[in-house]
Amino acid sequence: MRKKDREITNIDEIEGIIKKAICCRIALVDKDEPYITPVSFGYEKDALYFHSALEGHKVELIRKNNNICFEIDTDVEVIKGKKPCQWAMKYKSVIGKGKASILKNGEEKAHGLSVIVRHYAESDFSFSKSELDSVLVIRVDIQSITGKQSGY
Repeated sequence: MRKKDREITNIDEIEGIIKKAICCRIALVDKDEPYITPVSFGYEKDALYFHSALEGHKVELIRKNNNICFEIDTDVEVIKGKKPCQWAMKYKSVIGKGKASILKNGEEKAHGLSVIVRHYAESDFSFSKSELDSVLVIRVDIQSITGKQSGY
């Protein structure tokens, strides 16, 4: 990271940003072009989970190339200056890379969905077989993660 004074190295702080966030953006490879999309997500030590329809562009890309990059941010605010060149952005962010896996096992899918639900509802739910069969659950095994902040 070029600006070391903005780097967040404490994993508890990084996890705090992840837990506070409501949206995760995932970046995938589409032939020789990037493809980015927002997803609802859940986090568990060293893994992100998100869900998807059974088919679609995102799923097709993951099946072809499971390398994934993700970005999460919180506390974003524009700080206005007297002139536009004096404006700044206040934020906390996390960027990570990993390998995506489409979960096949019903127990693994239920666990992944529970992680996602807990992120937003802070409670547990059970899922029927038909509910599990109607959705894909993707786990991202995190290989690297960094945090950054500005204005804090």
